[in-house]
Amino acid sequence: MADLYDTTYARSLAAPEAFWADAARAIEWDRPWDAVLDETRKPFYRWFRGGKLNTCHNALDRHVAAGLSGRTALIYDSPITGTAARFTYAELLDLVARFAGVLAERGVGRGDRVIIYMPMIPEAVVAMLACARIGAVHSVVFGGFAAHELAVRIDDAAPKAIVAASCGVEPSGIIAYKPLLDRAIEEARHKPSHCILVQRPMATATMVAGRDVDWTAAMERARAVPCVSVDAWDPLYILYTSGTTGRPKGVVRDNGGHAVALKWTMKNVYGVDPGEVFWAASDVGWVVGHSYIVYAPLLNGNTTILFEGKPVGTPDAGVFWRVISEHKVAAMFTAPTAFRAIKRDDPDGRLIRRHDLAGFRTLFLAGERADPDTVMWAQRHLGVPVIDHWWQTETGWAIAANCVGLGMQPIRPGSPTKAVPGWDLRVLDDTGAAVPRGQIGALVAKLPLPPGTLPTLWNAEDRFREAYLAEHPGYYKTADAGYIDGDGYVYVMARTDDIINTAGHRLSTGAMEEVLAGHPDVAECAVIGVGDEIKGQVPVGFLVLKAGVARPHATIAGEVVDMVRTSIGPVASFKTAMVVKRLPKTRSGKILRGTMRQIADSEAYRMPATIDDPAILDEIRLALKDVGYAKATGRPAAE
Repeated sequence: MADLYDTTYARSLAAPEAFWADAARAIEWDRPWDAVLDETRKPFYRWFRGGKLNTCHNALDRHVAAGLSGRTALIYDSPITGTAARFTYAELLDLVARFAGVLAERGVGRGDRVIIYMPMIPEAVVAMLACARIGAVHSVVFGGFAAHELAVRIDDAAPKAIVAASCGVEPSGIIAYKPLLDRAIEEARHKPSHCILVQRPMATATMVAGRDVDWTAAMERARAVPCVSVDAWDPLYILYTSGTTGRPKGVVRDNGGHAVALKWTMKNVYGVDPGEVFWAASDVGWVVGHSYIVYAPLLNGNTTILFEGKPVGTPDAGVFWRVISEHKVAAMFTAPTAFRAIKRDDPDGRLIRRHDLAGFRTLFLAGERADPDTVMWAQRHLGVPVIDHWWQTETGWAIAANCVGLGMQPIRPGSPTKAVPGWDLRVLDDTGAAVPRGQIGALVAKLPLPPGTLPTLWNAEDRFREAYLAEHPGYYKTADAGYIDGDGYVYVMARTDDIINTAGHRLSTGAMEEVLAGHPDVAECAVIGVGDEIKGQVPVGFLVLKAGVARPHATIAGEVVDMVRTSIGPVASFKTAMVVKRLPKTRSGKILRGTMRQIADSEAYRMPATIDDPAILDEIRLALKDVGYAKATGRPAAE
């Protein structure tokens, strides 16, 4: 089977137009394309010029027309509220078509923007698909986002309508969304014409007369509307991601290439057949939720799970195994940080053994570098392949993966395996020259990028060029650093700004984190480069210990320092490690290493909009001072 990957990958680079034309025939088109690849505006390549289709039709209507009305499309599982529900393809189609009517009745049509500000409830999926049905462009903003950040997105997207919920529910309590939404609209220059609100029973919101619409009442009167045919190049959604200037970047995803690529990945990357249950344990506010909770599984005719809960604490570190067993999940996709939390609370895997996981085949990890220790822990206790893969908000799907549907490659912990067909991955040095196999450098992808990736940024083409294309002409800049070995295995070691220079040596913080994660008492860790007057930068490690570890922190810190010296050598100058209760993260689980470095170097930083808990940064500041970094006084910059 390894030959199938090799031949598929080779064909995807040698004959990309023929390759993606074949993949596109799995999608129903209202009008076929005039050209598979449009190269008239290099480096702004576009796929399926002239084609017309509808993404919602391909996700729902065509399955119902094929006689699959009774197949379960969506399972809603909310341990955080103690509720669950199932929706067949016919039931989900009815809800989507009627909510599309709610939007259309209020003047929302093709090309109009709709912001969706919701928790993990079925109405969020309905709203996304309803926008796709009528050709509107949705922009999902993580539920509970701060009012100012929501206001920034309102001004950038200029939505005609906002779809929201009255509240979200977290283990810590109820978060009222409506006051945040009202403040955001008050702050924003652009004012939406309508706000459609799902009233959750945990917190009823006050409505603004003339603007706010009750979801339930509107749906009772709604008239179902048909799909609108859109151009392949028409935007399906805008997803905002953090920008280096503090201004968010609106990643655009088109309809045609997106549908083709995501449908192709379900079988070829994830090895999942139509009718099977696929679970991406993420949030619809992030790209994983867009790609692998909503669109890809439904395009492929799968059953997808919408999970409103946490990997630990709802109620315990066994909730993932309960969901897999109860809903007969074949393959799961989540972030390594979730498994590190589970490993911390249940290091011996006792909760795993309480559930029947006989039908579970594969676990996929992405979103944060998967350290080998976590991969091996999961594989040992689950007894299934644990596959790290690498992609980004901008790409929308995997750059490198172990393509299960094309024949499983040998797993090498620390590597997301090989480039996925369609991705011509290279490693370049600071001058733009290719580096030899096995040497670290900037990971880039040769243009054109495959279908389904970002064609531009929303209303910011120059910024798109500058952010992704200018540094290495002819290539897409991933901003990740790593290397490709002699067998073609990719190793993503760090963000390019996490490669540190210590006394002239380029060192990967990711390589050091691998060593730290191998300590038996360490649940998760992070390494940053801190400024040093003599050596330029030196690495500093942060350790979160497993539950129940009672050994002296200084002893553990000394042991990991010795481990790095043994594994990487004295050249690493790794002399400082400290135990902390937790690491600062975004809500999607990414560790905020850059912000930690700014604190250590006493630089002003912009408070990350997606931070899980700002108080953690003060804990990091105090921990740095405790180990001698008295200058660690970085503070949030003034807005």
